[in-house]
Amino acid sequence: MIPAMDLHLLHSSPGSPPSVSSSPPFRTLLRGRFFPVRSSLPFPNEKAKYHKELESAMEVVERACRLCVDVQRSLFSDEGRILEKNDQTPVTVADFGVQALVSLELSKLFPSIPLVAEEDSGFLRSNNLVDPVVSAVSDKTSFDEESLSQADVLEAIDRGGKDAFAFGTKPATYWILDPIDGTRGFVKGSQALYVVGLSLVVEGEIVLGALGCPNWVVDTSYRSTADVQGYKNSSPGPGIIMVAHVGCGTWTKKLKDVLDSSTKMSSDWTRCFVDGCCLVPEARFCIPESQTWESLPLSILYEARIDADDDIRDKEIRLLPTCCGSLCKYLMVASGRASVFILQARSQKVIKAWDHAVGVICVHEAGGKVTDWTGSELDLAADQVERRNIYPAGGVLVTNGNIHNQILEMISSNSTVV
Repeated sequence: MIPAMDLHLLHSSPGSPPSVSSSPPFRTLLRGRFFPVRSSLPFPNEKAKYHKELESAMEVVERACRLCVDVQRSLFSDEGRILEKNDQTPVTVADFGVQALVSLELSKLFPSIPLVAEEDSGFLRSNNLVDPVVSAVSDKTSFDEESLSQADVLEAIDRGGKDAFAFGTKPATYWILDPIDGTRGFVKGSQALYVVGLSLVVEGEIVLGALGCPNWVVDTSYRSTADVQGYKNSSPGPGIIMVAHVGCGTWTKKLKDVLDSSTKMSSDWTRCFVDGCCLVPEARFCIPESQTWESLPLSILYEARIDADDDIRDKEIRLLPTCCGSLCKYLMVASGRASVFILQARSQKVIKAWDHAVGVICVHEAGGKVTDWTGSELDLAADQVERRNIYPAGGVLVTNGNIHNQILEMISSNSTVV
């Protein structure tokens, strides 16, 4: 029988009920096999309380990126044309496949820690998509392919479903997964970015995160920001994986070796820091693709310029070309490519915790800051029913830290939202 590993994360006092009440235990596949973690973390294990969890998160996100790349290829012909313009099936297979893969691996290693994710298996069952998902997952897991059944995959998906467990009154310990953040980027192939994001919350604190971005172009040139986001290059970049652990910093390494099984794995890590910009007019801004600069409070003070190679004039700011999904913008700020990501909350759309949790720790550990528009930290426990939603006042502000308070003051002075 496979032994349970590292159960110290389930926190409850003697004689009290555990902080999480789960659905029936997720059954273990007895014929599973463990893949060794192929690369060590970029900092000593003794400095990282949750190093085993982060190693596992990094490993499964790497495999999830490979799954996404393989499924994404089914969207395109050899000439790069989209084969199924109106059919979202490949996105569905990738989303559900990533959730199944991550759930299978984490349930084996940390069976007592629940998973908060996006999907349940009902859609797959009703649309006859179970077989494609099983096929996508089978060669990416550490389980024997013959032992992986449809029931196993469906059960793994439902482990992260919205009705899989209920939180108690005490702060809980749980994984948060965003299978694919930036699905519009996913369907564009190499023309835009998408991210697989996984984080761990322990008693209300985000303690680690792993982000995988298969199309990221590894380039330190700020002038190539548009290329980094994939809108000027038709060929994909080598991609990166970004990891962060509380107190240990934010780090990246190339994903190319992960996605190309014929290449030996690289273990070269680079420490990430936010940029050093101290003046708002000199900052590089990101905003959601669904919002315009004119809809934001700062537009009263500054006009936006997207011409990355031109000098910025008085009363102007540099707005980077948009990329899909929120996590890409967190990645931009944490890596120093952008100074600010600003998102305005909308009454008709609830902001999901899984859209931000992994980005928050990556930015924090890189030296940046994340708050709502009043300066309060994002509260992952704001939804007392499911703890899946956050309700930020005004919106979310992600910066390098240096200009955070300046922008908060500008928002407060020029906004009727806050």
